[in-house]
Amino acid sequence: MQGSATCPSRFTQSPWPRLAAGHAIPGTAPRPRRSPSPGAGPSRHGPAIIALGMRRAPGLPAGAPAAPMVSPEGLVAATAVLAGLGLLARRLWAGRLEEPGDQGEEEEEEEEGIPFMAEDGSGCCRLLCKPSALAQHLVRSLGKSAGLWGGHWLWPRWPRLQMLRQLLKPPEPEPAVARELLQMPDSGLVALDWLVGPWGAAGGGGGGPSPVLLLIPNAAGQVTGGLLQLGLRALERGFLPVVFNRRGHNGCPLTTPRLQPFGDPGDLREAVTYLRCRHPAAPLLAVSEGSGSGLLLAYLGESGSSSHLAAAACLSPIFRGRDWFEAGMPWLYEWPLLLHLKRGLSRYVGSLAEAVDVAGLLGSRSLRELEEALFCRAKSRPTSWEAYWDRNEPLRDADEAAVPVLCLCSADDPVRGPPARSLPLELFRSSPYFFLLLTPRGGHCGFPRRGPGHCWGHEAVLEFFRAMAEFLGAEERRKGLPWPRRWGGPAVEPPIFTWQRSYTR
Repeated sequence: MQGSATCPSRFTQSPWPRLAAGHAIPGTAPRPRRSPSPGAGPSRHGPAIIALGMRRAPGLPAGAPAAPMVSPEGLVAATAVLAGLGLLARRLWAGRLEEPGDQGEEEEEEEEGIPFMAEDGSGCCRLLCKPSALAQHLVRSLGKSAGLWGGHWLWPRWPRLQMLRQLLKPPEPEPAVARELLQMPDSGLVALDWLVGPWGAAGGGGGGPSPVLLLIPNAAGQVTGGLLQLGLRALERGFLPVVFNRRGHNGCPLTTPRLQPFGDPGDLREAVTYLRCRHPAAPLLAVSEGSGSGLLLAYLGESGSSSHLAAAACLSPIFRGRDWFEAGMPWLYEWPLLLHLKRGLSRYVGSLAEAVDVAGLLGSRSLRELEEALFCRAKSRPTSWEAYWDRNEPLRDADEAAVPVLCLCSADDPVRGPPARSLPLELFRSSPYFFLLLTPRGGHCGFPRRGPGHCWGHEAVLEFFRAMAEFLGAEERRKGLPWPRRWGGPAVEPPIFTWQRSYTR
């Protein structure tokens, strides 16, 4: 069924619970409180982290004041909390400082490309790409964009704090969504969550010319507040945003003992085919966040000119999957994602038991161990770590990509790693379809700013899509060709949209 025009089977559930809604964590049974000794003042009971008790020192009369004493459990808990806070402060301070050995490499990277300097000279982004007519138009559009020069964040040299803010901050306002379940050829299910705004309006219907924006979360399936905020910004500008959820992620039922590998675009291809059938006259666009970019990049490479997408963008993408897993990640990023994945997989222990070692899966201490337990040590078809990445490396077919892709990256990204080792600069120099917008500060998917929106990266992505539509429309009008079906208007042939080579020369 891959690559066919047949739409996948669909189940509709509307309205669906909100993505950003928190899950109530069951509380533990209250511990019995120790009665204070006579004569002691009123005691304060805070969170169940430190237990305080009162006892009378031996030899004191009955009316003497009691001497405070911290229980052993409370002392251990207090020590753990203080150690955690100290470690957090140390890690944050380490992120603020620059490594002497990498500073020269970073400056060398920033010297390459077309600079975009703010009026006050306080910030500089660089666009690295192969010279072409499309690149010249993009440079002019980004140079006029006010979103790139918004107010600066208070702590620009704290990339880990920017990362935490992006992961934990909820969207404003909280979006309302409607969910569709698509059945894959092997009876597996993926979910499409249509953002219909914070007002509960009916969405996801109709076949109007409004662009459809496909949002792809990170590889753990965590739909962050930043990704939802991008969807709301796009909704305000006339887009139809929809979130793609992999099998077993974000409440999507796992109906088969099979999850989606890191760079296997099979399910994404079926979802794009369905969107193409449902909105035949609308342009299809895609945005991925963090490690979810591995899926989008793999899809663009495998599909080539038949991807059905008009343009794509990646926020803080992971280009080299194997190196990323083997190098390890900051614990502030890895542990929350690892717990998020284990929590979701624990719901399907019975189904997964026939395919993988559940004990080893839930006992994984890193994302790499979990990836190996899921896809390399499977009971039916085990494979090696090297063979797995031969089939799932995001850039394995990057030379076949045939739609413009904007990659927004930060030089101080603590998750991706140093630019000299983690950015495929030669790809951006040689391919006319890949554009790298590199900024010295921004963290991982952060790109914060003061004022409305709180993320200038979202404005850059939407400006990129606007520039692509503007460029294509101008080229078609100049050549006197009919308006392509992918950008609205009457349907014309050929049915599959492709970028012409002349646009990228």
